[in-house]
Amino acid sequence: MTGNIRKGLLQFVFSGAYMKRWNDKLRPMEFIEIDKQAHKMITAWLLCRLASQNMSFEERLALEEAVVEGGIFDYLFRLIITDIKPPILYRIKDNPEHYQQLARWAIAEVEPHLRPLNENFWERFTRSVLQAKPQGPAADILGAAHLYSSVWEFRLLQPHNQPFDDELADIEHRFQEQLASYANLPGMPQLIEGLELLLPGKKDKKTQNISALARFANLCGQLRFQKRWSQTPRVPETSVMGHMFIVACFSYFFSMGLGACPARRVNNFFCGLFHDLPELLTRDIISPVKKSFEDLETLIKEYENNELERRVFTPLLTEGHKDITERMSFYLGLATGSEFNETVVENGTLHTVSFDALQGTYNDNRYDPKDGKLVKTCDILAAYIEAYTAMRNGITSDQIQQAFWRMREQNAKTTLGPLHIGALFTDFD
Repeated sequence: MTGNIRKGLLQFVFSGAYMKRWNDKLRPMEFIEIDKQAHKMITAWLLCRLASQNMSFEERLALEEAVVEGGIFDYLFRLIITDIKPPILYRIKDNPEHYQQLARWAIAEVEPHLRPLNENFWERFTRSVLQAKPQGPAADILGAAHLYSSVWEFRLLQPHNQPFDDELADIEHRFQEQLASYANLPGMPQLIEGLELLLPGKKDKKTQNISALARFANLCGQLRFQKRWSQTPRVPETSVMGHMFIVACFSYFFSMGLGACPARRVNNFFCGLFHDLPELLTRDIISPVKKSFEDLETLIKEYENNELERRVFTPLLTEGHKDITERMSFYLGLATGSEFNETVVENGTLHTVSFDALQGTYNDNRYDPKDGKLVKTCDILAAYIEAYTAMRNGITSDQIQQAFWRMREQNAKTTLGPLHIGALFTDFD
C-alpha cells in the first residue's frame, strides 16, 4: 500500500480493459470500456470548455472538477453493472425503488476499493451513484459526451449488422431522440453533424464541410485502433486511448493522495488524458525504439508538434477555438518541451518549478498548477500493470518480462512527497 492508494484500486480501475461493449453485435473490432470512457471524457472536456467560456476562473474550475469526478464515478459504477444492457438499466432507473437497490449493491461492491482513498471522495461517489438521473451543467455535459461516444461506436458496427439485426432500428431511433435533447449544448450540434462522417456512402459535399471540432473528436476516437505493445501478444490488449484514460484516473487519485488543490487535480487528470494524443500522428513507438539512436526521439517530437499544428491546432484556431488549443497545448507541455514538467502560471507567465515547490508554495488554485513527475509515474505504473496482468494471464514473452522488471527496478526508490511509489510497484508480485 502507498498512502491511501492501494493495489486493489488500481487493478479495479484497470479491469475495464476486460469489459467488451456491444458484445451481442457483430463488431469490426472489439469495443472496450476504457476506450469508450477516454473518448467520452475527451468529448466532455471539449463541451466543458465551450460551455464555460464566459465563466470566471473559479466557476470554470468548479464545472471541470464536477465533470471529472462525475466521469470517474460513472465509470466505477459501470464496472459493477456491466452485464446490464442499457435498455434494462433505463427501465430500472425509471423505478426509484429498484434503482436504489441496484445502486446500494454497487456502492457496497466498490467500497473496499475506493473508500480507503479519501473519505470525502467516497461520500461524493455515494451521493452521485444514488442519483438515478442527475441534473445540472456537469450532468448534461457528461450525458452528451457519453451519448456521442456510444453513437460513434454504433456507427462503426451498424453496417455489419444492418442486414439481419432487427434491433438496430430501435437503437437508432433512441439515439436520435437522445441526441436531439442535447442539441442546445454549445458544440453539440457540430459533434452530431460530425457523426455523419462515419456513415457509409456519406462522403458528399455536406460532410466535406464538417467542423474542425467534430473532426478533432472523431480523430481522437481513432486512438482506439492503435494497440499498445503492438509486437507482443497480451491479454488483455490495451489501446493508446484506453491507456490514456487509465493514466488520467491514476493521476487524479495520486493527486488526492498528495492533497493537491482542485486546479492541480483537474489539470493532472486532463494531462493524463491527453498525454499520448500525439500518437494519433506517429503511432505508439516503444521507448527502446525511440532511444535507439541519439536524435531519433527529438525528430519524433518535432514531427509530432508539426503534425499537431497542421492537423489539430490550425483547423481549430481557424474556427475560433483559441481557448481549446491553448489549453491542450498547456496539457501537452508544448511551451516547456514536455508534458512531464511541473508547471505553474505566475503573474500571467507559465514557467516550470520543482516538485517540492509545486507541493508547497504553488499548491494553490491561483497558480493553475500541473504536475509532471506525478503524471509520468502514473504513465509508467499503467504500463507496469499492463505487463503484470499479461504475465498473470499466461503471456510470458521476453519483451514483457524485461519491461516489467525494468520498470520495477527503475522505480524501486521513487517517491512523490509522502507517497512511496516503489513500495506500490513491489506490491505486484
